[in-house]
Amino acid sequence: MADSSIQSIVIAAPADRVAAVICDFARYPEWTDAVRRVEVVEEYEDGYASQVRFVLDAGVLADEYTLVYEYAEDISRIQWHLAAPSRMQQAQNGSYDIEENGDGTSTVTYMLEVELSVGMLGMFRRKAEKMIMDTALKQLKRRVESLDATN
Repeated sequence: MADSSIQSIVIAAPADRVAAVICDFARYPEWTDAVRRVEVVEEYEDGYASQVRFVLDAGVLADEYTLVYEYAEDISRIQWHLAAPSRMQQAQNGSYDIEENGDGTSTVTYMLEVELSVGMLGMFRRKAEKMIMDTALKQLKRRVESLDATN
């Protein structure tokens, strides 16, 4: 399996608001540059998505895949894995860990592990993972904080 990459960011909002944005998959195309379409395929009894299909177009990286989600009871951890290999990915595992800081902010730690179907040198793969994670966390922060400002 591929090595995992981990990054964190502090978001000026409580953990429940951060989790609400992460779990609102249908709205991802509104705030994430590369996500073109999202479809919740299956839900758990509590209404949280269990399987979500993504259509991604990040220029050289275009893919369609389904992720299977699991949640901590308090939604402080949201984790996923690839349901089946896609055109670009053999495997994907990831998680968001959301920690309340006690001052109205939350720290979000993003872990991502991807095994591509196409060969890529390790240093290029790591650079691509870092760029994907930087972008994802910054866009998440922007979305949560902009929604928080309107509430």
